[in-house]
Amino acid sequence: MARESIAPTKSNLIRVKERLTTATEGYELLEQKREILVMELMQRIEQVKLLERDLDAQVAAAYPALKRMLIVVGRERADRLSRNIRYQFDLREKKVTAAGMTLPGLEFDIPAAALKYDPANSFAECDETVLEFFKMLKILTELAAVRTIAWRLAREVRKTQRRVNALEKMVIPTAEETKMYIESALEERDRDAFFTSKLLKRKAGKE
Repeated sequence: MARESIAPTKSNLIRVKERLTTATEGYELLEQKREILVMELMQRIEQVKLLERDLDAQVAAAYPALKRMLIVVGRERADRLSRNIRYQFDLREKKVTAAGMTLPGLEFDIPAAALKYDPANSFAECDETVLEFFKMLKILTELAAVRTIAWRLAREVRKTQRRVNALEKMVIPTAEETKMYIESALEERDRDAFFTSKLLKRKAGKE
């Protein structure tokens, strides 16, 4: 590992030791943060899996209901019934706290399922289809919200991991190598000064 190109002085040694202490403490904090983020991410991924399972089950219920409705009502009549149906959906950003961080998430307001057509001109299959697809929509919105947070957490995990790697593989080893170099150079200088002092004393004693 390459060391810093600095003069082996006591003042530089103090500064390198301070940087090493700061980097080590930063590494420990970031490693703790990474572990917390990973745990939170795993929880969100588990939520995604459960919602995806619920979604698969709801799709298996909703589309057969749609197929039955089209068979009973007919495509043209179903199209006419659907043209005048309008729902207002509210989608907005919501701040979510996860792993001690405030992350941007999604919040949905889904209107209550309403049968907005003349019941006299419809069939029970129409009602069933509307209700089943509203159930599916609810699961989809929940899944989108959880996936958004999971994606944000995954990005934070990657950023934190890069910082941890930089400290572990570059910053800390470089500081340690520089510290050892300066300490070795200073020890060598002290030994030279000690021997030089002894030689001078011997010469002075002989004279």
